Amino acid sequence: MRAVVTRVKEASVTIEGAVRGKIREGFLVLLGVAPEDTEAEALYLADRVLGVRVFADEEGKMNLNLEAAGGELLVISQFTLYADLKSRRPGFTKAAKPDIAKPLYEAFIVECRRRGFSVAEGEFGADMAVASVNDGPVTLLFDTQVR
Repeated sequence: MRAVVTRVKEASVTIEGAVRGKIREGFLVLLGVAPEDTEAEALYLADRVLGVRVFADEEGKMNLNLEAAGGELLVISQFTLYADLKSRRPGFTKAAKPDIAKPLYEAFIVECRRRGFSVAEGEFGADMAVASVNDGPVTLLFDTQVR
């Protein structure tokens, strides 16, 4: 699994003109799934994202994780994170099909909620408009294949 995680001051997702999810301070998580991924990767990735310390402490140093900062999550499915860019037209055969990807996307969200976080989400497979006010900017790439 891959996740592009951006620290945000706020973020939202709109589907067919209606705001589907909105957060204040926290993480915008763009989440991609590979065909070989399992629930173990979803749980591992959730742990890594929730534990990363990139929020400022009282001294202004990036030393706090999402929980300590009181942050929220907006999670968006993003199969294009597995794009094959060898040609000018991306290929997506390295992305998991919906029957594999959707349950793992949902498992990531369930794990974050189980740990007590407020999680807004997009709609798997929908055409979405995602807006964010990036903070820093701080953007991190997580990949469960690179440990």
